[in-house]
Amino acid sequence: MKILRKIFAGIVVLTILIVLVVRFQVRDRHPGYRLDLRIEGKQPQQLSAGFSAVSITPEITDTWNDADGNGRYEPEKGDTFNDLNNNGKFDAWWLAGFHNSRPANGIHDSIWARTMIIDDGNSRVALVSLDAIGFFHDQVIEVRKKLSSDLKIDYCMVASTHVHEVPDLMGIWGPSTFKTGVNRAYRDWVVNRIVRSVEEAVSNLEPVSLHFSQNDSDAVHLVTDTRLPVVHDPGMYLIEARRRDGTTKGTLVSWANHPETLWSRNLLITSDFPHFFRQGIEEARGGICVYFNGAIGGLITTHPSVAVVHPVTGEEILQPSFEKAEAQGMILTEIALRTMDASSDAITEGSIGVRAKTFTLPFQNRMFRLAAALKLIDRGMQGWWKVRTEVAAISIGPMSILTIPGEIYPEIVNGGIESPDGQDFRIDPVEVPPLRELMPGKYRLVIGMANDELGYFIPKSQWDNKEPWLYNSEKATYGEINSLGPETAPIIHRQAAQMLREVNSKYRMD
Repeated sequence: MKILRKIFAGIVVLTILIVLVVRFQVRDRHPGYRLDLRIEGKQPQQLSAGFSAVSITPEITDTWNDADGNGRYEPEKGDTFNDLNNNGKFDAWWLAGFHNSRPANGIHDSIWARTMIIDDGNSRVALVSLDAIGFFHDQVIEVRKKLSSDLKIDYCMVASTHVHEVPDLMGIWGPSTFKTGVNRAYRDWVVNRIVRSVEEAVSNLEPVSLHFSQNDSDAVHLVTDTRLPVVHDPGMYLIEARRRDGTTKGTLVSWANHPETLWSRNLLITSDFPHFFRQGIEEARGGICVYFNGAIGGLITTHPSVAVVHPVTGEEILQPSFEKAEAQGMILTEIALRTMDASSDAITEGSIGVRAKTFTLPFQNRMFRLAAALKLIDRGMQGWWKVRTEVAAISIGPMSILTIPGEIYPEIVNGGIESPDGQDFRIDPVEVPPLRELMPGKYRLVIGMANDELGYFIPKSQWDNKEPWLYNSEKATYGEINSLGPETAPIIHRQAAQMLREVNSKYRMD
């Protein structure tokens, strides 16, 4: 009996210790942080803009030899590393996306923290684009806390491009399933580089005219939707900032697609097609180009089955390669330049409106919970398995911008949600009306992976985690494994819709 008591007591003590360790690991990193920001557009004044591009490219120390060419570092199968700094260990940079055990083997092009500052004489907004697969809200808050009050930033947004060939900043693409891929010193450095990017953009603010344009269809052939229903976010949105002498100071471009055209065998750090897209715009127009992604859930991607025709050689390229990514970037550049030259709405005076709010989402995904408990996903919770995140609506002139903290399905944004056979919840569509219908202004830009990355936001009526599978399919659909849970999309839609209704009723659109 005494032995049983001791065993029971030991189990109780061990359970308490595990709970305490988990509670510590998921503790709120920014206790008390709450954002409920309202900036109402005032009388239009002269607009100013500033741009910057600050490198976040790591230094590759060691390389490795992929014996079987499968893109996975597997020493047990003959893979070896080159100890270039002679320290006796493999100093790897683990690439985010696709699968574990994918260390970088070099650098193809630099990756960046790129910033556009817009100032209307009363308010100043920083729009930061980060070449990362995702950047958690905890780190966005760190950035904001480090910004000096002298910069006079009223609101700072940090959105990831979601590129799949850069160092892991989220933790789940490390050397194995149970080892993080995050180099924390690098992550801290990235936070500081974002701050530097904002500082540099503020330092070169100058009066500009903003030229808004949009192309709704010409780039849709470059992507596919790999999950039914087939719905895209096809629009390309552009803001060109021109100096008083007519030269281009910088450009904001946005288009929805997973930057994974190079696919899973690529081992070089790169920003994928956005590199060639930004480069093409800068060579043609001058200034700095800032790229943002859109509604890419579903899954919107340039799959290896999607052919890209090289605009110079005429070659139809199917297999993932830098040639394919370059061709894609060249096509996007041509569409953007043609769109900007065809017609645009220009303003020299305007006013900025901002409505931004933090709230919590239930952290329902059991694998994500385990990853958080094991410190693979290194982020805090606001309450027991509730995660703080953020949505924002920004208005400037004829454009409204809605920021979404993850990979929202295009049907939530543009319409087309279905209630197919095999759904886990026998319900009609919940996330209605489409968010873009609620957005004010002529140009309605949705930026994904903004201020957070919480995976897929799947319409609840399309949620499918158990048989029978959707649309009478013989196998499960992809998506739920990388979602917080079925309540995520309804909550995101409700928060965004409420915010947009406030924007429509209160904020001035010039």
